[in-house]
Amino acid sequence: MTDQLTVSVLGTGIMGAAMARNLARAGHTVRAWNRTRAKAEPLTADGVRVVDTPAEAVEGADVVLTMLYDGPAALEVMREAAPALRAGTAWVQSTTAGTGAMGDLAAFARAHDLVFFDAPVLGTRQPAEAGRLTVVAAGPSAHRDAVTPVFDAVGARTVWTGEDGGEGSATRLKLVANSWVIAATAAAGEVLALSQSLGVDPDAFFSLIAGGPLDMGYLKAKTGLILEDRLTPPQFAVATAAKDARLIVEAGRENGVRLDVAAASAERLERAAAQGHGEEDMAAAYFASFDEND
Repeated sequence: MTDQLTVSVLGTGIMGAAMARNLARAGHTVRAWNRTRAKAEPLTADGVRVVDTPAEAVEGADVVLTMLYDGPAALEVMREAAPALRAGTAWVQSTTAGTGAMGDLAAFARAHDLVFFDAPVLGTRQPAEAGRLTVVAAGPSAHRDAVTPVFDAVGARTVWTGEDGGEGSATRLKLVANSWVIAATAAAGEVLALSQSLGVDPDAFFSLIAGGPLDMGYLKAKTGLILEDRLTPPQFAVATAAKDARLIVEAGRENGVRLDVAAASAERLERAAAQGHGEEDMAAAYFASFDEND
């Protein structure tokens, strides 16, 4: 197989759109589909062909990349694409699907003779647009050459976690990483809300921990989005983070672990979404510290 591929991108939200652009810029032929076509249309300026149906997108594709809301959504869209899928096609499943969805996704791949890669990504809008994501992937080494050009176009590095994508080792590692991101974001919002409620200048806190083991660039990045009113466009939206937090809680429960911080973070994110912040950066969970009428 040559390095120039025909790639189908199903789902062009924040991450999917950026990945489609970078694939096109790398010289691949890219067809993209999104449930709301208008959201995908801007990709035509980057040489991406936007189509009306998943089946039209995947016809003749070397690689199908799914970047959708969750596991059930990915499975639903692949079922819509099924009539046009070609046996032997590589399926790069990059949706943060959760552990509970992996069995159904892998079963679909087997039923349609697809080469299945469990391949979620780490990163937000900015690294996605720059093609600097980290791809966390599991899949057969005998077929990795087929997807390496895709991973190279969207990411700065690929971390391989196993031979069988259906085992979900990449998804499990992604959930562990996201649990840290979500907890850190919740803590950043709460420390800012507390400092303000106590009449403490947040800069006094930042100065107090500067250069020590408690200092953290992520803390300043997320609180900066709040203090400088830069919550849109989101790097990682509140509504999506809430979904991921629930997947983390479910994964823990399924494996006998109670994740109190993740559960509380999910509630904070859902409360912020209900207050109207669902499409803002996940740092907007900060607003969940206050009553809606404050």
